[in-house]
Formats: sequence, structure tokens, C-alpha cells
Amino acid sequence: MSIFKTAKVVILLVFLAAVSCKENKQASKEKELSQKWYKGNLHTHSYWSDGDEFPEVILNWYKSQGYHFIALSDHNTLAEGEKWIEISADSIYQRAFQRYLEDFGPDWVNHKVDSGRTLVKLKTYAEYKSRSEEEGRFLVIQAEEITDDFEGKPLHMNATNIQTKIEPQGGNSVSQVLQNNINQVLQQRQQTEAPILPHINHPNFGYGIALNDMISLSGERFFELYNGHPMVHNMGDSTHISTETMWDLINISYLENNKPIMYGLATDDSHHYHKSGSEWSNAGRGWVMVQSDTLSASSLIKALEAGQFYASTGTALKSIKHENNKLAIEVAKEEGVAYTITFIGLRKGASATEELRSIKGTKADFELTDDLHFVRARITSSKLQANPIESMLYEMAWTQPVLRDD
Repeated sequence: MSIFKTAKVVILLVFLAAVSCKENKQASKEKELSQKWYKGNLHTHSYWSDGDEFPEVILNWYKSQGYHFIALSDHNTLAEGEKWIEISADSIYQRAFQRYLEDFGPDWVNHKVDSGRTLVKLKTYAEYKSRSEEEGRFLVIQAEEITDDFEGKPLHMNATNIQTKIEPQGGNSVSQVLQNNINQVLQQRQQTEAPILPHINHPNFGYGIALNDMISLSGERFFELYNGHPMVHNMGDSTHISTETMWDLINISYLENNKPIMYGLATDDSHHYHKSGSEWSNAGRGWVMVQSDTLSASSLIKALEAGQFYASTGTALKSIKHENNKLAIEVAKEEGVAYTITFIGLRKGASATEELRSIKGTKADFELTDDLHFVRARITSSKLQANPIESMLYEMAWTQPVLRDD
């Protein structure tokens, strides 16, 4: 081939490479623009188990607070069939029922008075879903809190987008009970081909689930880093580690054993809708923000499984970018609020994570150098939570761990 022809080929290849690079960047930009942030709570209770409010009232509250999706996850039950509940004689609940009747009307509210007792028929999942959902704005996802135990230890896990009820499977140890229930969720997912997401609930509730139990699990990618119930001990105590410390130790073990990374959720675990305060399990304390192209159960679960979300107790993030071994965070700033972005990571050869860098401000980035396994970020604000539990007084957010691309 002549020098002239060779030069022409080289120029053509350079041109094609430039065009391909430009197209890839354009496709990446278009994909980024198509992604939206969706706010949701994956752990919610109603009158179908031990919550103290009607499902449709709960859904209306979350919708009014800017949430995009809710999973109602009552204990060992799905909202199907016929169930009647008695309204407590307490004036708080009597007034709440009257508001429910006024807001939804007698054609919707099926109730009767028997011997002075007010009895109300609960609406099923199909009924409240059809009334509450708005395409592209608000999604209702069927869920169940599979509630099991071993020797008195509470062992709970949620199954989001569940298709049929799963009975607690039991077992001969804490880890076996958890694994048996995970296996049932994953089996239903395989059989139905529906994206069903299992997650471990509040491991420090009753200190029922220890670190070694979590480490032993297979097929579990999610657990509750933060749970808004006042009895779950997110912060641990003098003899038990916090859920955040547990999170890192789980992932250290998972990496050593070639398991997929564990992701951390924030949830409400709301039960109480009429009494508010640190002793009650109220709505609005913890949630996830999921970056997805559409508001559907399948798209949201796909994004969650890809780690495209963060957990929050109030702090909002404008963007999270992980590319070319760099993690970049930008906070959605509120006036008069200060932020600290702390990068936490695992160095190769280390047995514990460490705080690698802490930056005051609304923007920060961190390069994953070749001596690191993973990095995540904790964002702490100077703004007090409106209704905190434990000693977690300030609004926070947590990004998911990202691995270095070797």
C-alpha cells in the first residue's frame, strides 16, 4: 500500500473514531437526560396488619409529600380478600375515621355499626391501587413483610413487587431462617419472571440479626441501613455495632468471597399516623431516591439492583456520577444549610473502612486510586430532622458503594 493510501486510511480511521466517540458521548448524555429521580418508601404498614390507618389515606399522605412510589408491606399478608377492622374507641381514631368517611365518601367506605362498635371493610390492593395511582406521577407496589423468628429473635424481610403471599419458612438458626425466606422470594421471582426485590429489615431490631448472619447470606443485595422505627437501634449500643458499620463489614466479606456488593436502604417502617414523636413509628423519616427512566416497578427495581439510588433522611442530592474511577457528588442546596461530604472507603489489604476525605460544601469528588477496593459517601447537613429517632438528629444521605474498575 502506498504512503498516500496509508495516510488516507489513517485519516479515515481517526475520523470514524472521532465520530464514534462523539456518538457515544451523545448517547450517554441522552441517557442521562432521560433518567429522573423518584422518591419512594419500601416499608410501610396499614390496618391490614399493625398499622393504624387505611391504605388509601396513607398513600394520599405520601403523594402529598412528593413521593413517587410506595410499597405497602404488611406483616405476613397481602391486601386481598375480605377483612373488617374495628375502629378504636379512642377519640383520635374516631375522628380519623370521620375524616376518612368525609374525604372518600359513603360510596367508597363500606362500614357498619354493631352494638356501638364501628366496623370498616378494608380496601384490597387492587382497589386502593386503582384509586391512588397516577401514571408517571405515583406508583403503588405490592409488598409483604415476611415476619419470622428464631428463639424469640425477630427476623423480618420485605419482598417488594411480590406476586403471591409467601409464608414464613422457619429454620434451625437465624441465618437459615433468613436464607429460607430469601430463597422463597427468589424462587417466586424465577417462576413468575416478575422483578421481585428481597431486602433484610432492621437487623438491630431486638439485635436479632448479627453481622455473621448477614455475611452468611446468598442472593441478598439489600438491607436497611436506616429504619425510622424508634426501636430498631440504627446506631447500635455499647456492645452492638451500628448498621452503617455493619454495612461496610458485610461488603468487606462479600468482596473477599466474590459476592455482589450489598446496598443500603433507608425506610420509614411507618405504623403510627395519628400520634407523632420519637416514641412513635411515623411516616416521612427515611426514603430512597432512585434514578430511573420510567416510574414502574420493573424499572425501579432494575435501577436499585444497579445501585442507581441513594438513601436519605432529608438531604437531597442533585447528582451522583461514577465514571473513569471518579465518584462525584453534588448536593441540592437549601439556603442557610451547610453540608459535609465524607468519602468512606476500603483500602486493599485493610480489614476496616476509613474516612478518606471530608469536604465542607455542596460539591465534591473522589478518585478511586488503585489502592482502593470501594468508596461510598455520607452527606451530613446542619439541618435538624423534623421528627428524629435515636441520636440521629441531622438530615443525612448515603450513596451506594462503588468499586474501582481495574
